Amino acid sequence: MRSWLILVLLAVVWGSSYILMKRALVAFEPMELAGLRILISSTFFLPFFLKDLKKIKWGNWKYYLIVGLLGSGFPAVLFAFAQTQLNSSLTGILSSLTPLFTLVTGVLFFSTTVNRNQIAGVALGLSGAILLMLLGGEKNTFDLQTLFFTSLVVFACLFYALSSNTVGTNLSNEKSFHISTVAFTFLLPLGITILLKEQIWIPLSASGGLKGLGYVTILSLGGTVAASVLFFHLVQIRDAIFASMVSYLIPIVALTWGILDGETISAIHGVGMFLILIGVFLTRKKKIKKL
Repeated sequence: MRSWLILVLLAVVWGSSYILMKRALVAFEPMELAGLRILISSTFFLPFFLKDLKKIKWGNWKYYLIVGLLGSGFPAVLFAFAQTQLNSSLTGILSSLTPLFTLVTGVLFFSTTVNRNQIAGVALGLSGAILLMLLGGEKNTFDLQTLFFTSLVVFACLFYALSSNTVGTNLSNEKSFHISTVAFTFLLPLGITILLKEQIWIPLSASGGLKGLGYVTILSLGGTVAASVLFFHLVQIRDAIFASMVSYLIPIVALTWGILDGETISAIHGVGMFLILIGVFLTRKKKIKKL
């Protein structure tokens, strides 16, 4: 029961992230948004990193770096650019691709197997996501520009999958908060570099800059810091495939925000969400076995 409660909470938090990015992009350029998100999250964890410096297993440094870059750093950049052309609803829906990549990368690189129900559930949920990706645009069409920007979300989902499998396979014996602390602190130089290059003080001083910073702060502390700790914990108490099922629930939250924000929602979205929910039902009894 606890794992399902965490799953729903994560869906609400992450499903709200896309509307926050949309709001923040009014004040900031994509790289500025990504840099702020990384910097705020890393700064939050820095004191805990310094406190536990002697407890860090430095032999796992490459896994922490993988989790930091693939689980937060690169996706922050990709999502920021994607949402310059995609509405928050469609971006949230496309996150449903993550379970497929978690399954595939788990089999290819982490020696895991899944049962037929799990494969069917992921496939069915993915079919709903593909339907929405192809016909879920503002005019129910899918052009080359949309293809490019949706591909950014696809790569972000692939990175999420690799990160969650790394946590489940190589860092499963460490506390989720500790994993987040080290992984995010490793990203601090990246955040500083981006913001220095982008001269972030210019948009911050402009009209709407502080309001935009407020959106990014909520996004960072809620959608990045708190959610990452919960997600890593969920991977540990269940597994990477189960945790990735949060991506099936995120579209519901994202679509709700989209409706409230006046985004175009069609019958296609309803069909897609229905397929996704059936996929969740089929995968809820999942159990990964090591080869």
